[in-house]
Amino acid sequence: MPGFADVVEAVTPAVVSVRVKSNVRPVASRSFEMPGLEDLPEDSPMRRFFDRFGQQGPFGFGERGEGAPAQPDLRGRINPMSQGSGFFITDDGFIVTNNHVVANGVEFSVVMHDGTELDARLIGKDARTDLAVLKVDADREFTYVAFDQEDTTRIGDWVVAVGNPFGLGGTVTAGIISARGRDIGSGPYDDFLQVDAAVNRGNSGGPTFNLEGEVIGVNTAIFSPSGGNVGIAFAIPASLASEVVADLMDDGTIERGWLGVQIQPVTDDIAESLGLAEAQGALITEPQDGSPAKKAGLKSGDIVTAVNGELVEDPKDLARTIAKVKPGEKTELTLWRDGKSRAVTVEIGKLDEPESAAADIQPGPSTDGHELKEFGMTVVPAESGSGLMITAIEPDGLAAERGMREGDIIVAVNNTDVKTVEDVAAAVKNATEAGRKAVLFQLSNQDSNRFVALPVAVG
Repeated sequence: MPGFADVVEAVTPAVVSVRVKSNVRPVASRSFEMPGLEDLPEDSPMRRFFDRFGQQGPFGFGERGEGAPAQPDLRGRINPMSQGSGFFITDDGFIVTNNHVVANGVEFSVVMHDGTELDARLIGKDARTDLAVLKVDADREFTYVAFDQEDTTRIGDWVVAVGNPFGLGGTVTAGIISARGRDIGSGPYDDFLQVDAAVNRGNSGGPTFNLEGEVIGVNTAIFSPSGGNVGIAFAIPASLASEVVADLMDDGTIERGWLGVQIQPVTDDIAESLGLAEAQGALITEPQDGSPAKKAGLKSGDIVTAVNGELVEDPKDLARTIAKVKPGEKTELTLWRDGKSRAVTVEIGKLDEPESAAADIQPGPSTDGHELKEFGMTVVPAESGSGLMITAIEPDGLAAERGMREGDIIVAVNNTDVKTVEDVAAAVKNATEAGRKAVLFQLSNQDSNRFVALPVAVG
């Protein structure tokens, strides 16, 4: 088998170590803070230990970046120094790295393969994809690498990762693509490559190459109970990274399309309950007030099956597709509603940072009410006058099996509003007479909506 030396020799000069100074002392991830640490004296060996190494959760590269030891500046103030990796993508000094490497930085520099250290400035960053772009201004040309534009990477292909693990400088590891399309719960655009090449703290922002020397991914996270390499690393694929980086290089910002809906997957039971042939698309649980979706007439219970004629596989697919639409552009959505397909035109809005909103709703403990024996739950009219609140769930009933909870409010059944148990019975009867094997319950709890399909007896 041929070795990796040729590709490593070609690409290594383009990979840099990224050094970041901030005015915030690095601390352990909030989920793992050490109680009493703040009371330790500054010269305590224990304080120095935790300042240097912190603690890591299962997904490494945590809140405080790459966590090199804090270094005092000439005025005696602590200026924490964090370290990561990056790589040149142009000969005039544009560098790709991770957002979490540079997020809290006020000063940036890069150390090249030959040891030369150069100042850099931040061009732009994107927290949603964890990507950032730096720029080195120098009267020279830099060796650079290019993103793979073909997206032909397959599971089992050899890859090479180059970076700055633990601040050691240019380090090369090799492995294979273990999986594609990984969702690790970091955001709505998760679509990671999984690699088994050794990747550790400090590799963040560094490139993963194919054997042609093209960047196929940007190393971003590891799964590790200990904080060290266990052979499960995640890289942002080149197809996504190249688009985001191009936008950041253009004006330092990212513009994404916004539809304004809460969505959930379409399960087999949900598809059956709504008469949809296949379990695909994105089920709208609630359009947000003032959103493009609300203005266009989208409703809870609609299933988005296509955008501009392109099929939507699942909620992630819809989120990525809408994000690529230019704000202000009119877009045709194909919806499944009331047992048939229809087209709706929506003027896509601009995605801003999300605002958190929640209500503290506590259901009462009463179990008095009407029993829906077929589904294993008891309900009472909701205090708001709309819907039925679940007051009791049988542990071995259908409702419990499908995740329904006490305090959930049944808003509608098969897209028909319900206020009484008679309304529920009528909706179930209509479904069974239509030959449906399941009915769709729309539930509300703490200002959020979701849908649950419950099977019914047909005959």
